[in-house]
Amino acid sequence: MFRNTRARRPLMLISTAAAVGLALSACGNVTGGGGGGDFPSQNITLTVGQAAGGSTDLIARAVADGSQDAFGVSMTVENQPGANGAIATKDVAGRAANGYDLVLLNASLITITSLTASEEETVDLDDLDIVMGLSQDDYIMVANADSDIDTVDDMVESDESVSYGTTGVGTASQLAQLLLMEEADVDGNEVPFDSGAPALTAVMGGQVEVATLQLGEAMPQIDAGAIKPIVVFSEERLDYLPDVPTAVEEGYDVPVSQYRALAMPAGADDEVLSSLRDGVEEITQTDSYKQFNEDNFLTPAEISGDEVREQWTDLAERYAALVEENDIDLGGAQN
Repeated sequence: MFRNTRARRPLMLISTAAAVGLALSACGNVTGGGGGGDFPSQNITLTVGQAAGGSTDLIARAVADGSQDAFGVSMTVENQPGANGAIATKDVAGRAANGYDLVLLNASLITITSLTASEEETVDLDDLDIVMGLSQDDYIMVANADSDIDTVDDMVESDESVSYGTTGVGTASQLAQLLLMEEADVDGNEVPFDSGAPALTAVMGGQVEVATLQLGEAMPQIDAGAIKPIVVFSEERLDYLPDVPTAVEEGYDVPVSQYRALAMPAGADDEVLSSLRDGVEEITQTDSYKQFNEDNFLTPAEISGDEVREQWTDLAERYAALVEENDIDLGGAQN
């Protein structure tokens, strides 16, 4: 429960007006666009469960950049990488639900990592209050520009095993790639990396024939002509690459995207949660944040916390069914 911290009453007698003035001074007298009442009155911390420089980190910093205008206080981004964000998320979930500790949450932690992790390592959405959804980050399979592979059919018809890179065990990249290979009956060998950067380097250097990456990671090299797009894993074609088919169009039930949302420990005061939602909504409507999405090839998915919870729960069930149906093992490399 949110607790409003005010200045301790002085021992000497003071007037009512002076007492109010002292209290407002202690609270910062914040009346920013996202604030309600006395919240927030201090710096907010936004924890990211991934390393600095990646898509999740960049999104967090774009939100933080708008905090001063929206809330009247600054927002500090802290990186705590490990276990696809599980370590950071569990840490934040165990803190006080006062609105000053937030986490940038990846959907894959809830919808996919749970298929590979033990119960003790799994993050439960019931431990979190979701402030709101932020964006959709799509996945694309690419090949080296000099590769003979131009389409999924080229892999299907290949007489040799196809080596393919993913961004790690339990990630959306891995799920999308393994499902496609299984449904297309491609003879392939997975090479899991620990993030998108080394997977991209590997496909550019010819160490793997194809790789599945987040669109923002791949687009600069697609534009440069170093790699070429094969198929995207979104439900519909992307505005950024309108000529590239989806896996669904190609006949494969592999709609996999990464979604992100802002969350906090469960049990927040309604006023605090409402203030956070109002402030974040204000940030996402700024020209600078909209430009950030475009520059990083992100699709806005700015939906309510309830909608996020429903969407991610449905995705978790859908992915679990697809994994079971195709007898996929996300715990390690496939051969």
